[in-house]
Amino acid sequence: MAAAIVAQATDPEDAGDDPYEGKNPAAVELGRLGGQKGGKARAKSLTAEQRSEIAKRAAAARWAKDA
Repeated sequence: MAAAIVAQATDPEDAGDDPYEGKNPAAVELGRLGGQKGGKARAKSLTAEQRSEIAKRAAAARWAKDA
């Protein structure tokens, strides 16, 4: 049974599946467009001090993780 589960999970035929299959292409493109704008727009709206504080918290969170 375990072999069947592993075979199903690692089936090379499933590797090329399109994650957007069955979705509205216009909606997918619109979502990507918003995602591409988001980071730049947020960075532009933050002050240097705010960006620095966010970066410090992110670094602390990375270092706090167990390796």
